[in-house]
Amino acid sequence: MFQKVIEPLGYKFSPDEELVNFLLEQEVLLEQKHGIPYCPCQGLTKKRSEDVKIVCPCIPFHRKHFDMMKRCWCGLYVHKDVTNPDDLKQIPLYKLKRSKNVN
Repeated sequence: MFQKVIEPLGYKFSPDEELVNFLLEQEVLLEQKHGIPYCPCQGLTKKRSEDVKIVCPCIPFHRKHFDMMKRCWCGLYVHKDVTNPDDLKQIPLYKLKRSKNVN
């Protein structure tokens, strides 16, 4: 299901199968609790306008940020050209905004 959304964006599931399985299990739990598959790595704000930005896959809402990191925040999805996700680092959004003016 998610692949139909992420592949056209240039992403794929991480090659780290253990991580992928864990994160998808967490998403299932969040969907059972809230009715929506929220990103398991982001905290809910209880503000619908903000929380909608962390419905998985949240790549469209954070495209510039994730393209810079070559991964989504939790690492479930990586750019199609990534073979070793362990080499990728999380970059806080405020650092990107300072250096690149990223939205």
